[in-house]
Amino acid sequence: MYIVYHDQSGAHACVIAAAIHLDQLPIDQIPSKSEISRIPLFNKLEKHQIGRLIFHGTDKYGNSVYTIGRKRSSQLVTNALQTVFDMIDGNKNQILCVDTSQENNRFISLGGMCSCRLGLTPLGDSLAAYGATRTYSRIAEIVKKTKLKIVP
Repeated sequence: MYIVYHDQSGAHACVIAAAIHLDQLPIDQIPSKSEISRIPLFNKLEKHQIGRLIFHGTDKYGNSVYTIGRKRSSQLVTNALQTVFDMIDGNKNQILCVDTSQENNRFISLGGMCSCRLGLTPLGDSLAAYGATRTYSRIAEIVKKTKLKIVP
């Protein structure tokens, strides 16, 4: 199965969800800001990567975990991915798109803006990581619900 976590930028809540899903971050406790900042791609995606599936790894059940940044086009991306599966004669039930955008808060957004638009990367990383600690338990809850849908 293919699990695709997605949000507007592809660099925050969905990247954290993928890390939790792959047991790179704990599901039952909030990590420190520095642990969150060390996640590959956290607050680091570039504009040209929006709309591209990024592979993060395979979970212990053999499911492939991806993220995608999709701006404000949640349904468009989900429909496109399912259509691609149809085109290649795949079973569209083998792809699960999980929206994590509701967990991107003001601190995360401000951090992303500072890093990407203003070039203030250290400040942006710190703000985004702080915001992530504030919403972390809700992201972990999304991952728990996702895992319940896919566990054999």
